Amino acid sequence: MAIIQTDKLTKRFGHHTVLDGISLGIERGESLVIIGQSGTGKSVFLKHLIRLLDPDDGKVVFDGRDLSELNHTELADTRQRFGMVFQSAALLDSMTVGDNVGLGLKETRHMSNRDIRPIVEESLELVGLADAIDKAPSELSGGMRKRVGLARAIAGRPEVILYDEPTTGLDPVTADSINELIVNLNNRINATSVAVTHDMASAFRIGHRIVMLFRGKIVFDGNPAE
Repeated sequence: MAIIQTDKLTKRFGHHTVLDGISLGIERGESLVIIGQSGTGKSVFLKHLIRLLDPDDGKVVFDGRDLSELNHTELADTRQRFGMVFQSAALLDSMTVGDNVGLGLKETRHMSNRDIRPIVEESLELVGLADAIDKAPSELSGGMRKRVGLARAIAGRPEVILYDEPTTGLDPVTADSINELIVNLNNRINATSVAVTHDMASAFRIGHRIVMLFRGKIVFDGNPAE
């Protein structure tokens, strides 16, 4: 059974239909990559998976439950089962790297600093940045900031990780290292991953399956070889 299932998912902004009846199942443990030109609804689709947006028609079902039927507490609990890696890394410059990685644990799980610290250390170790825990984000390169974003996403040991353009703005060598890290992390923590990207090298490297959106519809769904 799919861990995530969208059924005729439709989203409009004004008179513009961005998602036009998307029905898609994502299996547990799968690495799905969504490609398509700008404006085809890739990031809009991603936001529906954690109900940052509500559909105009259709539904999103996560682990057997329609997200639209969840109350505030149930939705908050469900979101804790997800990790999100933002396009810009979205780090807070007023906090250290360690505080950024542990922010979700502190704010949503109300864990103590003593309990958070070893989880943060382990998460940074997994992305190869154990020595950066007390640094400021401004001291890091773009690739390192992406790694910190990854560490924050996995700190809560999520069942699903969402990636919004994980290699955007990176040089080819750094982008390749991020792709390798994503593959290794998925294997290590056995997470389901959904990534949206323009980077075809990244799509072929990290995806078990590739879906292409065009004018709000799925026009291709298959493995990288296909």
